Amino acid sequence: MDARHTTDKSKLPSRHVTEGPERAPHRSYLYAMGLTREQIHQPLIGVASCWNEAAPCNISLMRQAQAVKKGVASAGGTPREFCTITVTDGIAMGHRGMRASLPSREVIADSVELTMRGHAYDALVGLAGCDKSLPGMMMAMVRLNVPSVFIYGGSILPGTFRGQPVTIQDLFEAVGKHSVGTMSDDDLDELEQVACPSAGACGAQFTANTMATVSEAIGLALPYSAGAPAPYEIRDRFCATAGEMVMELLAKNIRPRDIVTRKALENAATVVAASGGSTNAALHLPAIAHECGIEFDLFDVAEIFKRTPYIADLKPGGRYVAKDLFEVGGIPLLMKTLLDGGYLHGDCLTVTGRTIAENLAKVAWNADQDVVRPSSQPITVTGGVVGLKGNLAPEGAIVKVAGMPPEKQTFAGPARVFDNEEACFEAVKNRQYKEGEVLVIRYEGPRGGPGMREMLATTAALYGQGMGDKVALITDGRFSGATRGFCIGHVGPEAAVGGPIGLLKDGDLIRIDAIQGSLSVDLTDEELAQRRAAWQPRANDSTSGYLWKYAQTVGPAVTGAVTHPGGAQETLSYADI
Repeated sequence: MDARHTTDKSKLPSRHVTEGPERAPHRSYLYAMGLTREQIHQPLIGVASCWNEAAPCNISLMRQAQAVKKGVASAGGTPREFCTITVTDGIAMGHRGMRASLPSREVIADSVELTMRGHAYDALVGLAGCDKSLPGMMMAMVRLNVPSVFIYGGSILPGTFRGQPVTIQDLFEAVGKHSVGTMSDDDLDELEQVACPSAGACGAQFTANTMATVSEAIGLALPYSAGAPAPYEIRDRFCATAGEMVMELLAKNIRPRDIVTRKALENAATVVAASGGSTNAALHLPAIAHECGIEFDLFDVAEIFKRTPYIADLKPGGRYVAKDLFEVGGIPLLMKTLLDGGYLHGDCLTVTGRTIAENLAKVAWNADQDVVRPSSQPITVTGGVVGLKGNLAPEGAIVKVAGMPPEKQTFAGPARVFDNEEACFEAVKNRQYKEGEVLVIRYEGPRGGPGMREMLATTAALYGQGMGDKVALITDGRFSGATRGFCIGHVGPEAAVGGPIGLLKDGDLIRIDAIQGSLSVDLTDEELAQRRAAWQPRANDSTSGYLWKYAQTVGPAVTGAVTHPGGAQETLSYADI
């Protein structure tokens, strides 16, 4: 559809910049950049990307943004490209840089909002490629509530090591093998040079691909667009179509909050569970909901996880990567069998202007593949991610159980307490722990870290040592989407605010039951109360700068670790200025 003759600019935000004699100075800046009179008086469309040279997940975004701009222009809009930041977890992992990761989600959402507001753009196409940039961009879309289309930059291709496919997960676990002498320096050097052979985000169902799956299920991305790997030329076709489609959404005044409803959020949680996705979705979905003014917390996500079958055999718990899923039918194949099984709300609107059910109507089941099983023949009858609650986690916790047999989903053992990730990693590296222990990493929550770091380096090292299923870990921080094993994250309340995890001592008996959904410590209420009375807040070294600012405003993990009042407190939407 060509929107150039159907859009009434008198109702759009950009009228404040481009219309009337008093805006002559504003228009002069646009002429200075080569725009024509016609282009200035067309709708101005923000094309935001998280491009940078920090990591392969972002490196192709600028190229893809050019295709988006062509699509916008072909449909009668004037694209205005801008970039925002990304902190890439794979490079931030295992050191203090990881404290910048989750806060970067807020900076991305805030900076996109400010750029759109400051320049009065009328609609948004957002491109993102890494763990926090995907939810950050979607948060900006629903916060601004201007017509928007989300584009994922695409996943990386798998590497090949001596004839076997490998991902970055294999390399993190190789560090553990190297630490115990089962992998040589030369082998490690060879693996690191072949594990990541192309542009794109980590290839398995880690956080980036989990949130990419969410983008289609929640309705903000075009069908199939989130599955194509970054190097595939078809990505440019998806991007051009997104540019055209945002103009159609503008003409029809279809806004993100028309799409992202309670039912859409439930659809998103369903595909996370069905694909064995990252536990981080239990942090990001509540945050997206918060921007819309919808109450949807960790417990709501966990309830959907509990009733959803696990059907996609994807790494890290399974055998396949995102490229494999795309080539057998993509995310629509996964969604269609869930819809047919009654697990999705088919009446939810999407950026195509059609409903989920309408988008999937012509998707045929592919019987010649085993990446996705029919929903009636699941790998397990409940989702690959489980919510936990108990006297150690009154505000909940989360664990990925995809690929774990039921007999491995319960654990009891004495606590071994560490007050930061580095201390725990050092103990693991030097084998200074015992089989059967529960390693507790605390003061790593949103406020206490600050920044709620991921602990992949530690968990991968344990697997590399062959101890991944012989100990358990719990933290008020996070675990990477690449983590496997009995690793419980998002324990709340966090230690920094006096949560029970902050009251633990070495030797306390901790019980974990992912089947029943419980996380407890063998202490009476009286014993916990006594320890709480003696507990003192623990200072951290983020006493200025952005991390200090973040720690002052961030809320608990149970509601998404958000930093502002959200859509429920909004009195005027940006889209209506």
